[in-house]
Amino acid sequence: MSVALDIVTITAVSAGAFFFLAGTVGLLRFPDALTRLHALTKADNLGLGLVVLGLLPRADSLRDGLKLICIWLLVLLAGATVSQLIARVALASEAGAPGTRQRPDSPAPTARHDGPQPP
Repeated sequence: MSVALDIVTITAVSAGAFFFLAGTVGLLRFPDALTRLHALTKADNLGLGLVVLGLLPRADSLRDGLKLICIWLLVLLAGATVSQLIARVALASEAGAPGTRQRPDSPAPTARHDGPQPP
């Protein structure tokens, strides 16, 4: 029985680490903030869930298992909240909302004159 639990733990934790790595690659490779955020949150939530699933058989008591599950749920809630805040700021800065700063690499706005140039 112990060998079976070892295999389940190693498999789940390794799969969780793989999803963490995939989320990091998505963070580095995708072009804009929203797709980066999507890749990172989805992969991290699944990765942490698999790590918790792999650690549950190793919990010494029911209390320890419930602590792992509560930590996972807290991270899910915090991740969803922070993702919403980051997405709103990213959308507002793309739309040029008042009070948002422009990116340093974006071109400065220039005045456009359609009529004759002043002397």
